[in-house]
Amino acid sequence: MTHHTTRLKGKVAIITGAGRGIGAAEAVLFAQEGAKVVVNDLGGGGDGSGASKSPADEVVEQIKKMGGEAVANYDSVATTEGGEKIIKSAVDAFGRLDILVNNAGILRDRMVYNMTPEEWDIVMKVHLYGTFNCTKPACVIFRQQKSGRIINTASESGLGNMGQANYSAAKEGIVGFTRTVARDMGRYGVTCNAIRPRAKSRLTISPELAAAIEKAKSTGAALPPGADVISKLPEPTEMVALVAYLATDAAANINGCTFLISGDQISLYQDPIPIKTIYTKSFWTLDDLMEIVPNTLAAGLINPAPPKQ
Repeated sequence: MTHHTTRLKGKVAIITGAGRGIGAAEAVLFAQEGAKVVVNDLGGGGDGSGASKSPADEVVEQIKKMGGEAVANYDSVATTEGGEKIIKSAVDAFGRLDILVNNAGILRDRMVYNMTPEEWDIVMKVHLYGTFNCTKPACVIFRQQKSGRIINTASESGLGNMGQANYSAAKEGIVGFTRTVARDMGRYGVTCNAIRPRAKSRLTISPELAAAIEKAKSTGAALPPGADVISKLPEPTEMVALVAYLATDAAANINGCTFLISGDQISLYQDPIPIKTIYTKSFWTLDDLMEIVPNTLAAGLINPAPPKQ
């Protein structure tokens, strides 16, 4: 091992969707810090189609070359059985489990009026169900051993992002899930936190966008919309340190929190709180609201997507 410090020594970690991108960066960092890692990846496309063993195998190979310990797992997080098998693979390979990072994800972007039930369902299954499917069996173990770390992956898209009704709903569901798991498991010495990562990955740079950026570079044409922002995003390896930190014993008092993580920036989110309240003696009527709301609750509000003139 090249690192002098092994702050996760003796720990066993599962990282889902660890064949590429952020998950792969997490797996490698955890291994560098001394953890034994289960690299889970179905190996499907960014849209969840297909499967391949090579992404998970390549990351395991990379960890072994560094002198670390890792095994591959190819089960899908989207089913109950898949989640159980992923957790079991850690116990089978390494005899225990200490850390679960729920990172697996896909995209099926579509404007809400065009979104198919299938596009809604598959994104829910991988992100929201997938987080539960792995967390539940992990918590059975964590509760018995009275220790454990869970780090869930949310997204800034959950705050509202055009064309991502399925993804943002699933991701914001994960934030609520995280707050409650923290309260269910805290008494057992387990923490559960969530991150909203900003990085270059398959979910931020689609194959179409990547091709358009390359074309723009070679022809000197203007970059496609949003490309300048995305090209400035950190590499996954540059922004996963907080995930490792949350997995250490040092982070025992951090529970039920959500963080924005990027390369040069980490922010702790405040849980939503009421920012304005109006009161009346008995109960509000529509007549009252027509008169009062414009100058109180609605004062200064800006429509994020105003009608086109």
